[in-house]
Amino acid sequence: MFAMQRWRGIDATPGSWGRSVVTIGVFDGVHRGHQHVIGRAVATAREAGVSSVVVTFDPHPSEVVRPGTHPAVLTELDRRGDLIAELGADGLCVLPFTRELSQLSPRDFARDMLAGGLGAQHVVVGENFRFGHKAAGDTGTLAELGTEFGFTVEAVKPVGESATVFSSTFVRSRLTDGDVEAAAEALGRPHRLSGMVVRGANRGGTQLGFPTANLRHAEHAAIPADAVYAGWLTWAGSPEPLAAAISVGTNPTFHGTGRTVEAHILDFDTDIYGEPVSLDFVARLREQRTYDALPALIAQIDADVIDTRKVLGL
Repeated sequence: MFAMQRWRGIDATPGSWGRSVVTIGVFDGVHRGHQHVIGRAVATAREAGVSSVVVTFDPHPSEVVRPGTHPAVLTELDRRGDLIAELGADGLCVLPFTRELSQLSPRDFARDMLAGGLGAQHVVVGENFRFGHKAAGDTGTLAELGTEFGFTVEAVKPVGESATVFSSTFVRSRLTDGDVEAAAEALGRPHRLSGMVVRGANRGGTQLGFPTANLRHAEHAAIPADAVYAGWLTWAGSPEPLAAAISVGTNPTFHGTGRTVEAHILDFDTDIYGEPVSLDFVARLREQRTYDALPALIAQIDADVIDTRKVLGL
């Protein structure tokens, strides 16, 4: 099976890499717009008989340029790499985004990173691509520098449907509204949230009869709006994804204040505390509500489980 090479930092580029087709961007989400750009780079490289390299950044550039403005993360770095590998890229170069990198001029970036570091003979970017100190360079700048440093440039138009352009900003906005179906349409797959199963208040198992797996997720993870969702839980101990009713919110019936993500896994009674899992959000079932008594809440959860089975075709 093909294995994409991965490395961190331009200095770690394999010495035998040779000439390549490069595409560059944050690519958070690897949504359908990103897939189109990366796909163009992969196809062009194969036609030319050279390697394709995807360049991404870590951490997100905004956190370095404007500290405290880190956007919600759609895909953690490892997951991002796995999705890029599925698109057929030969290499993934993760550039640590530092203050020094942010201050490189467009010319220095093109010379040192693209031409010198990666041996670019062709560069594929989205038509809104900006680069260099204070985002001074655009695709026109890149094409001019390519003439100087020996590579050509292709600017790819945005991908979308009707009046919607698929972008990471669009996906985040849909998740903020709880519209996981629209987010999935732009992503080309359900939105995934990963983390470790930790112990919560244990009300689900002791008071409600519906034990839940409480997820401890990464700090900047993109979490859908407070609501109840139907989805799938992926766990290494199960060969197939497990159906789950997923609750996001503060547990208003119990006067909670902290926001939690917890999943009731259907037809499942295995202890998975301390295990890494992933949740794929398929459909929004309802908003969060406050119930005056436990029997009403239990009846609603019963209904949520039934609706989850319907949505997932079980």
